Amino acid sequence: MLKYLIRRLAATALVITLVSMSVFVIFAYLPMDPARLTCGKACTPSIIEANRHRLGLDVPVQVQYGRFVKGLVAGRHYGEGVASFDCPAPAFGYSFNKHACVSTLIADAFPVTFSLAIGSFILWLLIGVSLGVVAAKRQGKWQDKASTAFVLVGISLPTFISGILILLLALKFNLIDPIEMGRWVSPFTDPIGWARNFIFPWITLALAFAATYTRFTRSNVLETSSEDYIRTARAKGLSEKVILRKHTLRAALAPIITIAGLDFAGLLGGAIITENIFNLPGLGRLSIRAVLVDYDLPVILTTTLLAAVFVVVMNLVVDILYAYIDPRVRVA
Repeated sequence: MLKYLIRRLAATALVITLVSMSVFVIFAYLPMDPARLTCGKACTPSIIEANRHRLGLDVPVQVQYGRFVKGLVAGRHYGEGVASFDCPAPAFGYSFNKHACVSTLIADAFPVTFSLAIGSFILWLLIGVSLGVVAAKRQGKWQDKASTAFVLVGISLPTFISGILILLLALKFNLIDPIEMGRWVSPFTDPIGWARNFIFPWITLALAFAATYTRFTRSNVLETSSEDYIRTARAKGLSEKVILRKHTLRAALAPIITIAGLDFAGLLGGAIITENIFNLPGLGRLSIRAVLVDYDLPVILTTTLLAAVFVVVMNLVVDILYAYIDPRVRVA
């Protein structure tokens, strides 16, 4: 297991390095001048050149990338003299549109996105897996038909439609305060207020994902239940609860771990639609404003890179969990 873990960690580090280099080079050669974008209407060539030097854009791309990597560890110093400023590690750049270090913007937005992601993740797993198991064990009965209807509605209904409907219903029945909507509250200081602000966004995302997991769990449980070792376990006299818990679910849920990890990583990258519907100041809203409103290249670069890193890291977590569930994977 240790050798397998070392191999996966090395591969993950290599992939993250290649991804960061690729993303950095792509944004470095975009047909836009970041120094020009940081200048107002009264721009002059001298001001643009001063901004370019201040941002460290007047050196080759490989030098910029080296400074970027160094800034992640040791922080970054911008400019010279009285106009200079510092961004502490990890320094992802500086946003002149918001007059703040990008790491500060990410630190403010990430807890919101993480709260949205972890809550909806737990909710859709509980709903999806539970309904899938019940549908498989009650195949052909009303429970199975009800879960099929739920899957059909959940998959067919777009997230922005379900989110708007849930928001309108919550406002109509005074279940949510429009003034307080989107206000960040730490779960450590006010857990009830935190849950109240996120419950409807959680339901919105959970409905969309739980439908897929219900269908996937049902098919996996039915397929696993027909295996020879399950019939052998029944022949030995094991109860159905023991067979389901120790044999069926362990094999049936292994593929679900893969899609669950990737779905969770995608949410960490920013659930753009849900965050905008419920006015949540997370990574999704930060990135969409950087693209459509501010054209803030440092923010766009950082959110893109973080989304890629989340996917790579969650792939590593999935591989480790897979190796724990199925020891045959460790020798691969």
